[in-house]
Amino acid sequence: MAAGSGTRMGGQMPKQFLEIDGKAILQKTIEVFLESCPGIRVITVLPETFMDYWKEYCYKNNFICPQTLVKGGITRFHSVRNALEKVPEGAVVAVHDGVRPLVSGGLVSEMFGRMDQEQALVPVVPCVDTMKVLDEKLKPVPGAVADRSRLFGVQTPQIFHSELLKQAYRQPYDTSFTDDASVVERYGKSPSYVYGERLNIKITTQEDLILARAVVNILRD
Repeated sequence: MAAGSGTRMGGQMPKQFLEIDGKAILQKTIEVFLESCPGIRVITVLPETFMDYWKEYCYKNNFICPQTLVKGGITRFHSVRNALEKVPEGAVVAVHDGVRPLVSGGLVSEMFGRMDQEQALVPVVPCVDTMKVLDEKLKPVPGAVADRSRLFGVQTPQIFHSELLKQAYRQPYDTSFTDDASVVERYGKSPSYVYGERLNIKITTQEDLILARAVVNILRD
């Protein structure tokens, strides 16, 4: 999924179209799935105003990827719900941020390989920083203690059987829906979890972009 506008990145070009190693971030992300899951069906969610740009990019760069383009919604929730309209029954669905190009094919393959035993599977990484609970004025919240040993950062891809995900997305939108796992949990189903990858960062800021480019250069060398 790549429907975000990238406002935190700055500039007019959405972050998924910025380049890493000579390719758009979105292309590099999709390539991981194409290489690790032959025959996968790609549904790309984009801002409506950039659909033609993406089509032209794919043509000019000879990026051959049969894909269904879907218009993004006003929130992540609405974008995923739009995409689910294109998903057939009986499928296994991976929802992935288009700006996580450093996810490994190994993680993707591992997660898909477990879906004969799971209904929902989500990657997480343990928090390594000391965590503080502060109010809007950056003052400590009395009595609030963040136990780092029990805190995990949630990543994508988040993988589900299509029937479960479609049913969960029939719920009315709620601002607490920050990812697909939260939607499924509100529906009453608890996902299973697998360890994710530290390098599977979401490119949201300029600092993220600099880090991702550096990682790619190091891995290439």
